[in-house]
Amino acid sequence: MLKKQWTEQGFIDEAPAAGQQWTAEELKKEIRRLCEEKDAIILAHYYTTGDIQEVADFVGDSLALARKAAQTDAKMMVMAGVHFMAETCKLLSPEKTVLCPDLNAGCSLADSCKAEDLKKFKEEHPGYQVISYVNTTAAVKALTDVVVTSGNAKKVVDQLPKDAKLIFGPDYNLGNYINEVTGRQMLLWQGGCHVHERFSVNKIIELKKQYPDAVVMAHLECKAPVLAVADVKGSTADMLRYAQESTTKQFIVATEAGILHEMQRTCPDKEFIPVPPEISESGLECSCNECQYMKMNTLIKIYNCLRYEWPSIEIDHALAEQAVKPIERMLQLS
Repeated sequence: MLKKQWTEQGFIDEAPAAGQQWTAEELKKEIRRLCEEKDAIILAHYYTTGDIQEVADFVGDSLALARKAAQTDAKMMVMAGVHFMAETCKLLSPEKTVLCPDLNAGCSLADSCKAEDLKKFKEEHPGYQVISYVNTTAAVKALTDVVVTSGNAKKVVDQLPKDAKLIFGPDYNLGNYINEVTGRQMLLWQGGCHVHERFSVNKIIELKKQYPDAVVMAHLECKAPVLAVADVKGSTADMLRYAQESTTKQFIVATEAGILHEMQRTCPDKEFIPVPPEISESGLECSCNECQYMKMNTLIKIYNCLRYEWPSIEIDHALAEQAVKPIERMLQLS
């Protein structure tokens, strides 16, 4: 009989040999065994660590993962990402068990727009429609007219009436970019992603001097000056697709460094150089820009939440009915 051992992440069963801890490969094997036993799948966002992406059934952006999970027959899913992503999975698969490895894995962007603040802002701007980035809580989505992703935001906005009064949130940088390329004058929420806000033009210019033939790719959550020096601007999936299809051999990448694992896996003959933050959260120089919330996902936590089927995501039924509507509208428009 296996004993339990306390770790910083919680209780975990020991390996069969007394006192021996499981290795990462043994943990992966146990996770896959539990998935088969419980009819479960693992969803991993591009920004999680490589070992988690390797054990996952599907790797991708948040909405793509939620849609993929909804299309499967699996009864249970683990969303290795951040909390709002697990909520989105539950909205699209209300009949399934959705597990979140760490409820403390939040999102600075989602946190920048509270439902009560958005409600007040809407009341102050009657007649405006709300466009919300998918990086929002279910409560914010329930106050939204249409949800967008960084990959389809322009397409969705282009289909709305030219004279429509629009509020775009919470990502200011993405909204500012969409205003620029569509000629709109949407009211922009003053929110941002703490990872993408840390990128700077100076760091990119320094790297460009070292790698003059490299293509610069930047996520649309980056600030306007960073986007101005990028050769390729888009979502994480857009950048990955471009790297896979391009004949270029070197890429300077301005987004969360977790994506480099999938880029390198699918393009082994190419080189991907992460853009470091201007100043890291510790105040020290570092070679890449990471989201500490995404990195809260670990193999041990995935194992534990599968084994104990906790923590699970529950959303009030009435709230869920409202929150799923703007997602459905987005799917119709895109």
